[in-house]
Amino acid sequence: MNRMIHINVLLIVVWCVMFPNLASAQLRQNYYATTCPNVETIVRNVVNTKFKQTFVTVPATLRLFFHDCFVQGCDASVIISSSVRNKAEKDHPDNLSLAGDGFDTVIKAKAAVDAIPSCRNKVSCADILTMATRDVIALSGGPSYAVELGRLDGLSSTASSVNGKLPQANFNLNQLNSLFAANGLTQTDMIALSAAHSLGFSHCNKFSNRIYNFTRQNPVDPTLNKAYATQLQSMCPRNVDPRIAINMDPNTPRTFDNVYFKNLQQGKGLFTSDQVLFTDTRSKPTVNTWASNSAAFQNAFVTAMTKLGRVGVKTGRNGNIRRDCGAFN
Repeated sequence: MNRMIHINVLLIVVWCVMFPNLASAQLRQNYYATTCPNVETIVRNVVNTKFKQTFVTVPATLRLFFHDCFVQGCDASVIISSSVRNKAEKDHPDNLSLAGDGFDTVIKAKAAVDAIPSCRNKVSCADILTMATRDVIALSGGPSYAVELGRLDGLSSTASSVNGKLPQANFNLNQLNSLFAANGLTQTDMIALSAAHSLGFSHCNKFSNRIYNFTRQNPVDPTLNKAYATQLQSMCPRNVDPRIAINMDPNTPRTFDNVYFKNLQQGKGLFTSDQVLFTDTRSKPTVNTWASNSAAFQNAFVTAMTKLGRVGVKTGRNGNIRRDCGAFN
């Protein structure tokens, strides 16, 4: 009998090692059909209201989702506030620029969901962030798509866990591919998800090296469109106020579209990690295809977002449903 138990435990361990993403199998569309059937409408209404108050809701929520999923998986751990004993993810230097409107969107949506007696403490913050992200993409002109739900909220959030997990503005293609591959995402997924930079803004210090001190021979990055570089220098002069931020997309900053890829063709990618998608011959064909085919890009983006939403899903004892998205139960 003991031998059989030992064998079964061994099989489970081997299974988990071979299939680390098995937890994502619990995700499905309409997960709350019986427990909270109107949850997607409730969340969408909150997002709509927030969107009318400020457009920042869109890039803030989208970026919050990315930063959450890339660190310990999609478990709303990035929303946890630091305590005296614990410095949480949100206070890591890479997360300090996350706009408050993203957090506020999730917190208000959670309150609206829990205001319905039958829904109270039934819907995770991780799932609410996933739904809200889909909704802000649609509100800004992007595709609306069915989301998989059923995540639990994470039980851990530490600033130290963020180290090396988020893409940096100066990454080359190998670094980008490596980081995304660690989350089960392909180069095609990475290029599609990079188009989130079609929205939002960046502080000048994230790209100032490209317009002032790229190299000794070329102070301005030669892959940068010259007119665009001059424009960036006027908006971000040396010693600029660090609070100053500019649009990521110089042409359609409030629309989620494939203009992002057209900008890359013209040397108007704001970050090195954007422009490299066009300058590197391995990724250039995809950029060219999506620059001329919006439908193909949107389909690829939905596929990539669905895959990203499956990363590090918490189940069973590894998670719970938080009563307050910003604090552990």
